[in-house]
This record gives sequence, structure tokens and C-alpha cells, in this order.
Amino acid sequence: MSGWTADEMPAMDGETVVVTGANSGLGYEGAKAFADAGATVVMACRSAERGEAAATDIRRTVRGGALNVHVCDLADLDSVAAFAEEAIETYDGIDVLCNNAGVMAIPRQETADGFEMQLGVNHLGHFALTGQLLSALRASEGESRIVTQSSQAHTAGEMDFSDLQSERDYGKWSAYGRSKLANLLFAYELQRRLREADADVVSVACHPGYADTDLQFRGPREMGSSVRMGVMKVANAVFGQSAAQGALPMLYAAVSDDVIGGEYVGPGGFLDMRGAPEFQTSNAASQDEADAERLWTVSEELTGVSYDFG
Repeated sequence: MSGWTADEMPAMDGETVVVTGANSGLGYEGAKAFADAGATVVMACRSAERGEAAATDIRRTVRGGALNVHVCDLADLDSVAAFAEEAIETYDGIDVLCNNAGVMAIPRQETADGFEMQLGVNHLGHFALTGQLLSALRASEGESRIVTQSSQAHTAGEMDFSDLQSERDYGKWSAYGRSKLANLLFAYELQRRLREADADVVSVACHPGYADTDLQFRGPREMGSSVRMGVMKVANAVFGQSAAQGALPMLYAAVSDDVIGGEYVGPGGFLDMRGAPEFQTSNAASQDEADAERLWTVSEELTGVSYDFG
């Protein structure tokens, strides 16, 4: 995959791709690339207004495809369920689901369902969404893929099941690391269960390296810290690669023939922060099958969503 770029994406005419958080950052760039390849892109966005603005902007530059905006607030399980129901009714099947949306290093907040916000949006919302879209993924012709966006910050995460919602002890970065570790535990466990069920669906994980997006600014913005905003601007300028470059691992995981399921794709350049996508190895904690099974059970209990593998 040396030097792989979005120009090498295959034609995706007739395929349907769901991208969460498609109105900005990595999701925006992913939606643009999928549409340019000819796919029908379902832009799952928290704000219909911001989603439509992004879709209008993308349509000016892409050669084909279609962009359809649907509301999906991952911090509200009712919104997730409504989106999944609408998607199943609207589309014959789903070929790719990109679990991309996320929040990072914000002051402690709770979702509509009482979950710690970073775990709730980054993991639990996507867990519920994937389970409710599984029938549509299985209904697509040929192999379909589920791509879950993690981060190298997973190495700072710890699955403390006695305080999963960080109610006793909250650190914005440790909570973010936990949510990204949960993404990997979920993606790998999902692949094991799909393989056991002999389903024509594969689960892949990815990370963007250090991409210059608005994600880094939400925490400082909500804290009202102009100093932290300034630090982030400098860090993004010095270390960050473009959002379009950061989206490449997600795109590669979604379309490459080299992917068989269970991989972790990230940029292969300096400190895995930038560069072309390559297969990588996540840390030992992310491959703990006992933790993965426990997280799966807890996630089912918290979201009320059980997977039907047929």
C-alpha cells in the first residue's frame, strides 16, 4: 500500500456508504472521497443544517455520487435508533459503515442517556448504531465493511469497569483514551463474532494520526481557554497533517482488497502521525479478548441493543 492515495479508490457506483460526523474534518473528507468515487453517501450528522451546508460544498467539487443528509445524534440513543430505522427504510443495503464521529478531551458531560460523553459518543453510540444497521449491512450484495475510527491515544486508555463512566475520577484525556481503547476492543470483537457467524461483513479499525481538524478545539472552546486554543493552533500547524490526508486510513480500510477483517490501519510516517496508510499493531490492552467480551456485554446492557448475526 506504499504511497496509497484517494486517487486509487475503485469505482463505487451503486454502493451506499454511511459516514458519521460527515459534516466536518475526517468525515467531511471521507464523504467527499466516497462521493467522488460514485457512491451514495449517507451523511449522518448531529445538525441537519451543518450537514446540508457540507453536502452543498462537496457537490461543487465531486464528479459524481450522491450526498444525502440524515440527522443522527450519537449522544442520544433515540436519535440513533430513528436514524437506523430511516436508513433501513430508505436504502436497499449498506456497503460501508464508517463509525467516524467523535469528541475529544472535553470537560465532563453526560449524554441524553446519562453516559459520560466521550465514551457515550465515541463508543456506545456507534455500538448501538452498528447493531441496528447490521441487517442492512448483511443485505448488501457482496462483502460489506464496518470501519471504526480509533486513535493512538488508545494507548493511554484503561478499561476500569468499576468506574466505566468516570463518575468517581474524571480526566479529560484518560476518558478520551478509554473511549478510543473501547473502539478497538469493539472492532476486534465484532470481527470475531462476524467470522464465527460466517457473515459477509468485516470489521476494521483505523486511526488518522495527527490530523488538523476542529476536533482538537472543542475542549478548549468549552473550557473558555484562549491559551489552550492558541496552543492547539500551534500544535496543529507544526505536527498536523491535513484532514484529507488523515482520512486516508479510513478510506483504505473501507475499500482496499488487502483488507480481510480485524486489521488496524494508520499513517506510516513519522511517529505514525502522518503519511500514507499501512497496517499497524495496536497495543496489548486493545487485544484483550476477556475485556472485549466484557465490554460487549456491558455495551448491550447500557444501550439495549443486541446484535443479530443470523
